[in-house]
Amino acid sequence: MLVHRYFGPALRRWHGGGQPVYFKRGYNTCHEECSVPNVSFDDFPFEYPARSRGDFRIPAVEAEADGVRHTRLDFVSWRALEEKPALEGLPAAFAAPGESATLEITLSDPAAGLTVRLYYTLFAGLGIVARHQVAENTGTQPLTLHNLQSASLELPALPWEMLTLYGTHAKEANGQRFPLHHGVQRIESVRGSSSPQHQPFFALLSPDVTSDRGLAVGFHLVYSGNFLAQAELDQFGMVRAQIGLHPDGFAWQLMPGERFTSPEAILNCTTGGLNGLRQNFHQLYLHHLMPPRFAEAERPILLNSWESMYYDVTLSKIERQAELARQLGVELFVLDDGWFRKGNSSRDSMGDWRCNLRKLPGGIPAAARIVHGKGMKFGLWFEPEAVTADSDLFRQHPDWVLQTPGYSMTQGRHEYLLDLSRPEVVDYLFDVLDGYLQKSGIDYIKWDMNRPLTDFCSLAPGARQGETAHRYVMGLYRLLERITTAYPRLLIEGCSSGGARFDPGMLYYVAQNWTSDNTDGHDRLAIQAGYSLLYPPVAMGAHVSITPNHQTGRVTPLDTRWQAARLFNLGYELDLTLLTPEEFADLAGQIAQRKAERRWVQSSRFFTLDLPGPYTGWAAVAQDGSRCLVQVFQTRYDPLFAHTPVRLSFLDRDGLYRDAASGQLYGGDELATLGLTAPLIKQDDAATAWELIREPG
Repeated sequence: MLVHRYFGPALRRWHGGGQPVYFKRGYNTCHEECSVPNVSFDDFPFEYPARSRGDFRIPAVEAEADGVRHTRLDFVSWRALEEKPALEGLPAAFAAPGESATLEITLSDPAAGLTVRLYYTLFAGLGIVARHQVAENTGTQPLTLHNLQSASLELPALPWEMLTLYGTHAKEANGQRFPLHHGVQRIESVRGSSSPQHQPFFALLSPDVTSDRGLAVGFHLVYSGNFLAQAELDQFGMVRAQIGLHPDGFAWQLMPGERFTSPEAILNCTTGGLNGLRQNFHQLYLHHLMPPRFAEAERPILLNSWESMYYDVTLSKIERQAELARQLGVELFVLDDGWFRKGNSSRDSMGDWRCNLRKLPGGIPAAARIVHGKGMKFGLWFEPEAVTADSDLFRQHPDWVLQTPGYSMTQGRHEYLLDLSRPEVVDYLFDVLDGYLQKSGIDYIKWDMNRPLTDFCSLAPGARQGETAHRYVMGLYRLLERITTAYPRLLIEGCSSGGARFDPGMLYYVAQNWTSDNTDGHDRLAIQAGYSLLYPPVAMGAHVSITPNHQTGRVTPLDTRWQAARLFNLGYELDLTLLTPEEFADLAGQIAQRKAERRWVQSSRFFTLDLPGPYTGWAAVAQDGSRCLVQVFQTRYDPLFAHTPVRLSFLDRDGLYRDAASGQLYGGDELATLGLTAPLIKQDDAATAWELIREPG
């Protein structure tokens, strides 16, 4: 047996503290072969537990051999690895030599013919442990895996609270925090992608956790498909927490000698509260997950065509919008959906990817020439995984679509989904994208996916249906790997009706994600603040759009919409021909300001603020500590909240800071203790920003 002893803030050395002490209980199992007297397996701290031999809590592994589901993994060996191992076919955090240390532990069940290797990687300077497992059939008969969690963690009896990010389309990443109760609390996705309903993340917090202090343990899965994340509070107050592939419907066959690798889980531990979690995640994802060529590159300010044209795209509209964008200083023009459609709806042509030459004479190269001729980069929207019934692809290859024989297929956005578990489908999609990327002058792709998976069944010969959902995700990763390898300078923005597949697995291939289809500056405050617990702002697309907002009908001031997007990956999504001269000048000023501060803001450390009532806020601090940009948003006018302090505990207490606008000097300790004062403005959705410059010396 492999026993878990401790997970938490670093200790100088372990001397044997914290070991459980057992006494004899009734209605229990006996284990005289165990060296621990009166041991109870039902609350024993197993490092990688199976539900057998008296442990009735949530299991991390379940395998079936000869029709029997019983697993007993015993310790065999351990070794230290000089380099972090790659995960076959899966995205994972990476590290240069000297930046990490990895422990490999081997467990074995000879009766089942199962060997499981557990991997633990620590990263220098970060409170992070990356976990994954590799299961191997070391027997002589076929073996079926039904469960292989990426991480299982035993935590002591404390009054833990659970934090998750839940939501829906256009309202993603809402935080909810609640005390753990006895039993199992779980979040999941069975939608085929990570989903907007639940981010593949949760945290366990001590009750005193605030933005800046308190013990917090976070779990995040580097995966883009079905997942399960859960915590069980047992009868004695102990907690078992797990995250990994969802076991429902999962059945992976291993022939003798074959291996299966679980996705990677990121375990994050800090005593610095939610901002401590935030800093660990941000630094890991910026420097050890995101494509390195884009991690520190300045991201272009873009104009997306969607809210100005929708499906009705023409070269003349592109010409008008691109010319105005050029005058504003926009750097990237993105042509969204509609360029290949027969008509102006989502009902046809998906999957063929032939440009409608009636809309765009000369095709995509003609559109790209217009944009390049104005000194901007050109981007194009694709939804590679989808197909409509009214398409040549569907008529020629109906078996390439995920479907359950004998049942009608389920549509989403008038679409079906291609079976990416089939290599020939991945090859087809690569050829389509490669054809455009070779000849059409494309600098950027917006990669969309607008529906959940429903019919988890492949018509490929010999397909094992318990593997289809995971093989779909593996096929997606293979396609992304091929595209990014062939075109390393291509910037890809992930999208799935906004944030339906915003996860670390995608971030490994795409350097930014469309955060939400909801561009309302008011709603974006909560959405971006929620996602910022996990992802650095440069990974989040944030667009200034028109009012009344096309998703919510809300009217917000232009300055508030700009301030809400200012610290993130800035773009615009509106019809520039409808702007007044004053609005046009305001946008030009915003873009000029963004360019002036872009480099330090993109690389800054991001913090959220503890503010009451109608206020929300955040701050960006330059990596060298030389400046700080603080933003506070008053979402509604409420006179009960006058004189609200804005405390900045993350600044150097010994430093001296000057307000760039007023020249007022503040001590760092003064800003941490007394803070700035949020103004009470007789207006809803008002924004206030302070730029603080640290004085030399």
